[in-house]
Amino acid sequence: MWKTTAVGLVMLAGLAVTGCATEDYVNQHVATVQTQVTDLAGHQKDQDTHLGQLDQTTQDALSRADAAGKLAEGKFVYSMVMSDDSAHFPINGSTLSADETARLTDFVNRLKSDNKNVYLEIQGYTDATGSTAGNLRLGQDRAEAVRRFLSEQGVALNRMSTISYGEDHPVAPNNTHAGRAQNRRVVVVVLD
Repeated sequence: MWKTTAVGLVMLAGLAVTGCATEDYVNQHVATVQTQVTDLAGHQKDQDTHLGQLDQTTQDALSRADAAGKLAEGKFVYSMVMSDDSAHFPINGSTLSADETARLTDFVNRLKSDNKNVYLEIQGYTDATGSTAGNLRLGQDRAEAVRRFLSEQGVALNRMSTISYGEDHPVAPNNTHAGRAQNRRVVVVVLD
């Protein structure tokens, strides 16, 4: 009986030691998981802070864009359109005709009488025939020809800029001769 009791006590001690080992093992892993959860919570808090900062940056950018839009409102004064149906550029050319120089001279006289402190954006356009790159170049050449003429007439170069839109932004269909003529144009936009 003594042997049976001893064996029972040894088994009981073994179970107690095994139970403690299992409890230590669980406690160790729970502590590891708890550390990971704490780290994730801290990371989440950092992410929330960062998102809040980004949201504020976005709001600031939107406010600046809105203010810029309001500043630009009312700045357009008028524009003059020179298209192939009213003033003729040579095909694939940018030389100003006598009709165009006469219109531009009248335009300069109007500028001088209205307000010398305006800014001009000279926009060059083409029809859709030809390559996109060629049309951009041709639109720029035509806008630059107008800019040079206006400069020769006394309009300050620092008050003018040119841009070519090439075949973009047509005002008429490009599938008719009359439509293509309307799309081959230079627009001088007067901004105050």
